[in-house]
Amino acid sequence: MEVMLYLAAIIAAIAFVVLVIYVIITLKAAKETMGEVSTTLKGLETQIQGVTTETTELLNKTNQLADDMNKKSSKLDNLFDGARGVGESVKGFNEALNNLSESISRTSREDQAKAAEAVKWGATIFDFVSNRKNKTK
Repeated sequence: MEVMLYLAAIIAAIAFVVLVIYVIITLKAAKETMGEVSTTLKGLETQIQGVTTETTELLNKTNQLADDMNKKSSKLDNLFDGARGVGESVKGFNEALNNLSESISRTSREDQAKAAEAVKWGATIFDFVSNRKNKTK
């Protein structure tokens, strides 16, 4: 029985050694995997820093572009205000021309009536003078 006990102890020791060898192999594989994960994470961190830098630059350029567009937009507002002023001036000029045209038409009608009246008076005076000359002869 002692032999069996020794044999069982040797089998247990061999099983323990095999178990330790498999644990060591597993730990080495886990170590390699963790090293690869660490390398991947470092690369990912580098890429994220690059993306962050590019995003910051893009955001700054976008803000500059927005400021530039606001400045140009305000200049266009001034241009449109000026154009509106020109339009109002042209409208006022057209109204003044219409008023002048109406005034000229009205004056022309009034003068035409006066001229017609003067012609009538002239014709009446001419007839009167002609009639007097004929009677005196």
